[in-house]
Amino acid sequence: MLKTNVDKVVEMFLECKPGQPRVGIGWKVDHHGSPFLLPGIGGITLNVQVGESAFGLAGDHIEPGVSCTANSEKPNDFPNNSLQILSCVGNAAKIISGEAKGETGIVIGHHGGSEHIIVEFATSVKERMTYEDKILIRAKGQGLDLIDYPEIKLFNLDPTLLQRIGITHGDSPGMLNVPVTTMVPAACMGSGVGRAHVGAGDYDVMTSDPATVKKYKLDQMRFGDFVALMDHDNSYGRAFVQGAVSIGILVHSDCRLAGHGPGISTLMTCPTSLIKPILDPDANIANVLKIGTHGP
Repeated sequence: MLKTNVDKVVEMFLECKPGQPRVGIGWKVDHHGSPFLLPGIGGITLNVQVGESAFGLAGDHIEPGVSCTANSEKPNDFPNNSLQILSCVGNAAKIISGEAKGETGIVIGHHGGSEHIIVEFATSVKERMTYEDKILIRAKGQGLDLIDYPEIKLFNLDPTLLQRIGITHGDSPGMLNVPVTTMVPAACMGSGVGRAHVGAGDYDVMTSDPATVKKYKLDQMRFGDFVALMDHDNSYGRAFVQGAVSIGILVHSDCRLAGHGPGISTLMTCPTSLIKPILDPDANIANVLKIGTHGP
């Protein structure tokens, strides 16, 4: 078991509710110059869940599960900014009102731009939900540190999920082996690069070049996959640094806009090569926590 400061990490309740789907008026134009009109961010998404492919949907920036907000009128203001920063991947969520009261789910990540956190609930639960339901997040994880690996930083990661991902001690001092489904080359990271912090939001794996997509098998990524972002340091923002490695989770679907693609929320990062990604097709939160496609 990895040694952490979990006994010092603060735990608190956060309240939110499902956010309505957001679709702009008029056409959008993809990176080929073709206009499209499709579902996008937000919503109680009934037929998309973690463990499924993030590619091939008749949609753009689709968020699986339930997209949640604490302030739909002003998504960048209080209390939604607190919800974004303090909610962590793997946190428990509980519906506290409405027909689905008492049902539980799991936070699977943050989506910048929409400023949603995304919560996985079983399909049978989503079918009983409304946009007025209140959801309570048991937030815990920001401030979590690895005691024996001080150069590796953690963000947005529930302490219990950290211990269940399958991380092992590396061959060299200070190194960790982390299971991932995909190793994404630095050149593919697009929208969101340069953001000043990584405690909320995501950034996109660009999928506009077919040869690169095929070479790195980017089109095989699924919602909830743990992925490695090579030569990217997320310590104090999202930046290209040779030798750095960041680990994230895939939170939204492929996109048609230039500079966009599947979105990755940050979980771990190191400015040097102390994180060693290990390819594992089962490295997905659906498999680890038995939710989504691996749920009951």
